[in-house]
Amino acid sequence: MSQMNRRRALQLMAALGTTGFAAACGSDTEDKPTAPKSSIKIGLIAPKAGGFKSIGDDITNGFQLFLDLHGQQLGGHPVELLTADEGDNAITGKAAVDKLLKQNVLALTGVVNSAVMVNIRDTVEEARVPLIGSNASPSTLQSVVYIWRTSYVLDEAGRALGRYLRDQLPANARVAIIVPENVGSPDVVRGFKQEFPVGDPRIANPVTTTSPTPNPGKATYQADIEKALRKDPTAVFCFFAGAAAVEFIKQLRDQFDGPIYAPGFLTEGSVLESLGRDALGIQTALNYSADLNSTSNRVFASAYRKKHQSTPTTYAMASYDAAQVLDQAIQLTGGSPTPQQVNLALGRIGQIDSPRGIWQFNQPRTPQQKWYLREVQRDGQVMSNVLINELATLG
Repeated sequence: MSQMNRRRALQLMAALGTTGFAAACGSDTEDKPTAPKSSIKIGLIAPKAGGFKSIGDDITNGFQLFLDLHGQQLGGHPVELLTADEGDNAITGKAAVDKLLKQNVLALTGVVNSAVMVNIRDTVEEARVPLIGSNASPSTLQSVVYIWRTSYVLDEAGRALGRYLRDQLPANARVAIIVPENVGSPDVVRGFKQEFPVGDPRIANPVTTTSPTPNPGKATYQADIEKALRKDPTAVFCFFAGAAAVEFIKQLRDQFDGPIYAPGFLTEGSVLESLGRDALGIQTALNYSADLNSTSNRVFASAYRKKHQSTPTTYAMASYDAAQVLDQAIQLTGGSPTPQQVNLALGRIGQIDSPRGIWQFNQPRTPQQKWYLREVQRDGQVMSNVLINELATLG
C-alpha cells in the first residue's frame, strides 16, 4: 500500500471508528436476517367416500407426512393445504379442480381416477397451474405442459409383469385376462400383451366386465369369471383396485385356486387386509415395496407406520414424492413463486431420492423408475407384499 493510501485509510478509520470501518468494508455475502417467506396454497384432489376412499386417504396421508417432516413448509414457504372431494366420476372430479382453482392455489396434486384425469386435462392446461398427479396416469394423457405424474403410466405395470411371465410361463400355460371396462384397462392389457410374441397361445383374449366399479356387489363378477374359466386357464391376469379388487378376488377364489398375477394395486393397503388368506400367493408388479432397504424408505416407512399404524402403499409414497418435487421446485423459484415459475422449475429438479429408489421425470413428465415383483406371504398373523426381485426400469 502506498504512503498516500495508508494515510487515507487511517483518516477513514478515525472518522468511522474501527467498527464502522469494518462494517463499511464488510462483504455482501455476510449473513443477514431473512424475512419470512409468504404462505402458499396447495390444492389436493382425492375421493372422500366410495370404493376409492382408501386410496384417497393414502394420498392425503402421504402428502401430509412430507409436510409433517418438513415443518409444514414447501420450498421454505408455510403451506395451507386445501382439499377437495374428487368423488367417483369425471364430473365430480372436475368440480373439485374448479373449486380449488378459484382459491388461487399455487399448484394441484392428487387425482385417483383416470377418467377424472382425462376430463380435467384442458382445465388444468388453460389455468396454467401445475398438477402433480400422484395416482391416475392413463397413457392417453400426452403432450401436456402443466400436468406431471409421480406415479407411473398404466401400461408400464402390464409391461413389467408381461416381460417376467413371458420368460417364466411354460409353453403349455394358458392365461385368462380379466379386467374392468374403464379408462385404464386397455393400457394395462396392451402393456402386458406387447411383451409376448405376436400370436402367443399362452395369452387369451381379455374378458372385460361392464359391471359397475368401484362399488361392486357380491356377485358382480361371477358371470365374467365363469366366461374366462371356460378356457381352462392355468393362471389369471387381472387389473382391479380398491373395493373392486376385494370383491373380484373373493369371487375368483370361489372358482379358481391357481396362480394370480396383477399390477400391484390388486393387493395394496386396505385391500390386502380385507382379503386375508384369499390373497396368499398372488404375485404383483409395482413401483414400490414397503420393505425396500434404503435410507429414504426407512425414514418414510417408519414415520408412516408410527403415525398411521399401517404399512405405506404406493399411493402414499407417490403423494409423498409429489410434495417432495414441489418442495424442490418452489425452492428453485425464489421468494415469490407463481404457478408458471413452479412449472418451469419442475423440469429442472433432476433426480429424486425417493422411498421407491432414485427416479427422475422423463420427457412425457412421468417417472423413469424401477418396477418390482412382489408376492403375498404370511407375516405372523397378517399378510404382506414381500419383495421378490427387481423386474425392469421403465419410463
